[in-house]
Amino acid sequence: MRSAVIEIEFEKERDLDIIFRSIEPEVKKRIPKTKVSINRTDNKMILRIESEDTSSLRAACNSFLRWIETARSVRDIFR
Repeated sequence: MRSAVIEIEFEKERDLDIIFRSIEPEVKKRIPKTKVSINRTDNKMILRIESEDTSSLRAACNSFLRWIETARSVRDIFR
């Protein structure tokens, strides 16, 4: 089993809340050969990804990082 932990620190609690809530539905979806969990602590979002193989892990990491970046971009548009 391969795993990755991605921690993203936010300056504002509101930004953390917006991004966390936008990513949460994706975490609940089933991804083949992959388990994903998301947590919040203080001003950080912690994403844990476990996959059966390296290519599945890489694909899941890339997908979640893209979704997070997209959510941040949309947030910036509406500021």
